[in-house]
Amino acid sequence: MHLLIATTNPHKLEEITAVFAPAGIEAVGLSLIERQLPEPEEDQDTFLGNAELKALYYARETRRICLADDSGLVVDALAGRPGVRSARYAGSTGTRDERDAANNAKLLAELADVPDARRTARFVCAMCVATPDSEIIGTAEGHFEGRIAHEPRGENGFGYDPLLIVADEPPRDPPRTAAELSPDEKNARSHRGNACRAILPTLTDAFAND
Repeated sequence: MHLLIATTNPHKLEEITAVFAPAGIEAVGLSLIERQLPEPEEDQDTFLGNAELKALYYARETRRICLADDSGLVVDALAGRPGVRSARYAGSTGTRDERDAANNAKLLAELADVPDARRTARFVCAMCVATPDSEIIGTAEGHFEGRIAHEPRGENGFGYDPLLIVADEPPRDPPRTAAELSPDEKNARSHRGNACRAILPTLTDAFAND
């Protein structure tokens, strides 16, 4: 069972594959599509809106069942920013790592005077599965709670992972960020892992009836 994942991000594809592979679903990214497709403009104001937009577009254009997600960081002290603009927060160009570093630096600058108690935040991931006939057959959402650190820590993960101190951890000094979790630990509790597990029954039903 091959499922198209609407992403070129290898880290995201690895996280999704870790959940779906045991169920016999092989996740393939856009890099394996025979023809280059222009990216649709993600102009919706919610994570789910962008996930639906991408899933419908790529399912229609490739004639495959497609899963798309939109995810980002929601910071309470910033009224929900960076939100749906998480990947483009600093407006920088360059490699994925360079953009991540710029986004993290901007976030830390905006929170420079915010005390720990007000640095609560969460990752949000919305997922949508669409068919080539423009039918949305399932959606799901997952959260990953924490608070924003004062400096990045950890070598695992990507994006804002080095800044999110994970909630509900046993006492540690210092507490771990998402980038200090092992891949298995992160998948077991992350926003994307939770969304994948929530949407998995939809996928198994879809492929069983395909």
